[in-house]
This record gives sequence, structure tokens and C-alpha cells, in this order.
Amino acid sequence: MKTIAPRFRHLLLLLLAVTGALLAGAAPVSAHAALTGSDPKQGAVVEQAPTRVSLTFSEEVAMSDGSVRVLDPAGKRVDTGKTTDLGGTTYGVPLHSGLPDGTFTVAYQVVSADSHPVSGAFTFSIGAPSKTTAALPDQTAGGGVVGGLYGVGRYLSYAGFILTVGGAAFVLACWPRGAGVRPVQRVVVGGWITLTGATLAMLLMRGSYTGSGAVGDIFDLTLLGQVLQTKSGAALVSRLLLLAAAALFIAVLFGAYEKRTDPKEKKDLTFGLAIGGAVVAAGLAATWAMAEHASTGIQAGLAMPVDVLHLLSVAAWLGGLTTLLVALYRAPSIEATAVRRFSRVAFCAVSTLAATGLYQSWRQVGSWSALTGTRYGQLLLLKIGLVAVLVGVAWISRKWTGRLSEGLAAPEAAATTAIEERTRSEEAVTVPTGGASKGSSSGDAGGNAGSGPGADTGAGSGSDVDDKRSAQLARQRAALATARDKRIRDADPGRSGLRRSVLTEAGVAVVLLVVTTVLTSTEPGRTEEEAKAVTAAASQRSGPLSLKLPFDTGGQDGKGTLLLDMDPGRTGSNDMHVYVERPNGKAFDIPEVKVSFTLAAKKLGPLPVVPDHIATGHWSASGVQIPVPGDWKIAVTVRTSDIDQVTVNKNVKIG
Repeated sequence: MKTIAPRFRHLLLLLLAVTGALLAGAAPVSAHAALTGSDPKQGAVVEQAPTRVSLTFSEEVAMSDGSVRVLDPAGKRVDTGKTTDLGGTTYGVPLHSGLPDGTFTVAYQVVSADSHPVSGAFTFSIGAPSKTTAALPDQTAGGGVVGGLYGVGRYLSYAGFILTVGGAAFVLACWPRGAGVRPVQRVVVGGWITLTGATLAMLLMRGSYTGSGAVGDIFDLTLLGQVLQTKSGAALVSRLLLLAAAALFIAVLFGAYEKRTDPKEKKDLTFGLAIGGAVVAAGLAATWAMAEHASTGIQAGLAMPVDVLHLLSVAAWLGGLTTLLVALYRAPSIEATAVRRFSRVAFCAVSTLAATGLYQSWRQVGSWSALTGTRYGQLLLLKIGLVAVLVGVAWISRKWTGRLSEGLAAPEAAATTAIEERTRSEEAVTVPTGGASKGSSSGDAGGNAGSGPGADTGAGSGSDVDDKRSAQLARQRAALATARDKRIRDADPGRSGLRRSVLTEAGVAVVLLVVTTVLTSTEPGRTEEEAKAVTAAASQRSGPLSLKLPFDTGGQDGKGTLLLDMDPGRTGSNDMHVYVERPNGKAFDIPEVKVSFTLAAKKLGPLPVVPDHIATGHWSASGVQIPVPGDWKIAVTVRTSDIDQVTVNKNVKIG
């Protein structure tokens, strides 16, 4: 008692410290749906003011009026505030007419299909770029105090689900006698309370979490009404309704089921509880699957049932493990058969966990580069490592389970004998009634001799003293019996070894659950890679092109320099200007200038362009179309006489 309990408390404090550190270090995430395109494009310069701004994401998002804001160079809003769904994953917001020239800022804050907030901003220009004083709105969604509290609520909801489902499954499948053990009851009921409280808190915080991020908005009923209309809000409400059914299940499990003594009645009730519990547990797991990562991306129809199976396997393994740990430390005894049954259940759960986890990893990561080069992939590798450690410790636990089975008979027989002896001794003890007996005897012998007030008072006083003494003796006997039973229970080396290995498993499981919680709020590797590709493409877009190409046709007055300018130098329509200069820098006319564009990688071109002569040494062409980004070869043909001409080439990146 004095050696095991302090160690248990110290290890528990250490695990809580690690949990807190990991949660504190988990930065809020705000990008699960990537912005893959826009019209006007990011950084584009358009000649005429657009009538609306459209945004295209990598997956469907939820947005409300005001989710997209367009600010002019002076920082004034120029959008109508009414967002529209343009089909697919494209959304738009109309703009007011009569917009001035200059640089405009587009800021957006939406919610991705996997329930996480997404925010960002970009600019485009009308006429020509300009300075802008537009101040971006604070992008507080998913972060701040509310973001941290929401992350804690997410962790507690997972922990509560695991304890509730796993603890109940452990009782029904492995240790039916555990339904009457008070510490086991506390595990399951505590898990239910934790899950219910966390779900209520997340429902209240949801509006602020995906919106302003302000603590004061947590109790805003208007935001709560908006949340109830979203997929995430519906999932949280469904979870609360299922938790009401789970409360009834727990009441029957620890009430009517525990009191049943008839084997047939208990078997029938076990079957009914197993079916009902499985339905409720699957429903609870589905509230995550239908609102988070599994509900978006590729193969969502298959991914959601796989995710439900994955969550149920986690609960059966880690929840049963926690219940076993509590039983080993707090229950008077636990049968070796129960431990062996859980060992088999855990093996099946881990096998299912590995299969479903492999599929989920492929679906969310998609490539080796995403596995090692994204935060999601790195967390996934850490999770896999922790699972491997858990499996290794579980293998050690299986060895201790075998030893426990071999050495359990003698301690349990001794414990049984001790309990029987204690029962017989308690039955043999006759509690003295003191004054009450004397009063009764006196009354029988002497008629009314003991019927006076003084006699009644004395009898009552003696009875009270004897009752207190009897209660004190009963408590002392119970404490001695408990200590004796615990010494007998702890004398088994197999049980002690199993407790240590299971405690280690539970410690690793706490850290694993933290990593899993962070993983579920992290942008999937596949989506992050797509977002990086979009960003890289945007960063590689060239600006206005300015090329200087010397030429020599070989004839008289055939040397010079050709200057070619393209604006904006991106895909779409461009304005092109060509200038021809002599070696001394003076402009001069030549008979012909032709330009062509070729993209060999796409087998496009050559696309010819014949510019118009504007002035001495100056040619121009408008509406030069560059259909796709890439490494284009620009070929300029210069003819200085009827027979003297040359073609000069230059490879440039046009995005």
C-alpha cells in the first residue's frame, strides 16, 4: 500500500505533465481546404474591373455572408457581402460597380468540409498595381484561447469515448463480475461524464472557434443557432442524443445486469446489452467519421465506415486496457480468465487497427514525400512508432498473463479461505445489548420495577454506546480484512508484473491519444502537398517580361539589339512590345519582325504572333495569348533585307 500507490501517483502526474506539454505545443491549424484558384488570379493585373471575385478550393467549404471581403486600395469594402455557390468547389462574392484603379485585397475565412477553419488573403490589381492601406481582418479562427480550449475539448471527447466504450466492452466481453466492482463502474461513468461535458463545451465553442475566436462569443445564442445548421453542429447534437441512450445502457449494465443471478437471464441480458451497446458505440464513432477527415477527400463512402471501425478498435484496446489497469490496482481480485479474454480481444483490436490505419494513412498521405515532408506525415510516423511500442509492451503483458494463470490458484484459494473465515467469525460474534437486556430482564422479574423514567434513560444510553462500539469494531474488522486480502493479492509476482506492464501500456496510450488528437486537427499530407503545389506555381509565375536579344543577319546594317517586353507576363492575355536598336542604341526600322511561342513539354506551338509597326523601331501586339504556364521558347525572326534574316531564341518561364 505504501510502495505501490505513490509510484502510481507519480507516474500519473508524469503522464499528465507530458500530456499538457504536448497539448501546449500543438499549434492551432487553419488550413485543411487549400485555395487552388481564383478569378482574378492572385497578383493578376486586369484592365477592367471585375463584377465579382470567385475562389476555388480543393474541397467543399462552408461559408456565410461576410466570409469573403474585398478591400480597395484605401481599405474600404467594395463587395456586397453576399456569397454565392458557383458550383463544385467554387464560390463568389459580387463587387460594386465603379471601382477605381489600383491594388485590391481579398480576405476569406471559411470552414472546410472536415470541420476546420480556413483563412487567407491575396491581392489583384485593376489597371496597374498601387500602394494599398488595406488592413487585413484578424484571422483568429482556430487559434487563441478558444482554439486551445477547443483542442482540449477534442482530446477529452476522445478520452471519454475510449473509457466509456472500452470499459463497457471489457465488462461484457471479458469480466462480467466487474459490473459489480465500484472502481470499474467509476471508469465507465467517468468516461461518459467526460465525453458529455466535452461535447457540450465544443458545441458552445464551435461558433467562436470557426468565427471571431473571441471568448465572449462562446455563449452567443445567435452563433449557436448557426452552428446547429452546420454538419459539425449536427454531429455534436447527435452525439449528445446517443449519450442519452448510453446513459440508459450504463444504468442497466451496473444495475439490473449486475444483480441478475439466474444464468439464463444473465445470458439473455448480456446478448441484449451487447447488441444495444454495439449500436450506440458505432453511432458515437460515426459522429466523428461523418464530420471530420473521413468525410472528405477520395473514397469518402468507404473511408467513413473504416474510420468507425478504427475508432471502435481503439476504444476496445485502450479503454479495456485502462479498465484492466484499474482492476489490477483497485479491485479486490480479478480472474486470470478475464485477463486472457482481454488479451485475445486486444489482439483482434490491434489487428483491425493496423489494417484500418494503413488504409487511412494511404488515403490521407498519398505519397512518400508527404509522409516525410509534411507535419501530418511526421505525426503519423510518431503515432506508428508509439503503436509499435504499445504492441511490444503488450507482448510482455501476454507473458505475464501466462504466469498469472499458472500462479493464481493458490493466492485466490487463500483469499477465498480468508473471506470464508472472516464471514464465519462475524456470524459467530454476538453483539451485547447491555442495558437493554438488563432492562428487559428486570421488567420480567419485577413487573414495573424497570418502567420508570430513569430506567428507560439508562437503557437507551447503554444501547447507544454498544451500537457505536459495534460499528467501530465492524469497521476495524473490515479494514483488517481488506489489508489481509490486499497482501494476499499483491503476493503474486505474476499480478505485480502484469500491473507494471499494463501501467506502462497506459502511459504510452496517453501520449498516443495526444498525438492522435493533434493529428485529427492537422491538415492531411495529401492536401498539404496540393496546397504547396499551388503555392509553388504561384511563386513561379513570372512578372512582366523584358528580354534583350542581340542579332546579326550577316548583311549590310544587319547587326543590332532586339528588346521584347510582355505585360503582365502570365497565362492569359498579354501586351507585347518589340524595339529594334542599332549597336549605338538608336532605333531603326527593318522590313519584318515575327515572334512565335513554343511549349515543348505540352507539344504546343509554335504559336505565331505578327506585331504591328507603331513607330520607328517599335512594333506592338495586343491580346497575345499564353494558354498554360510552363517553360516557353520565344523565337524572334528579324529580317533586315530581302535575303538577310536570322531567328534568335530565348527560353523563359511564363506562369
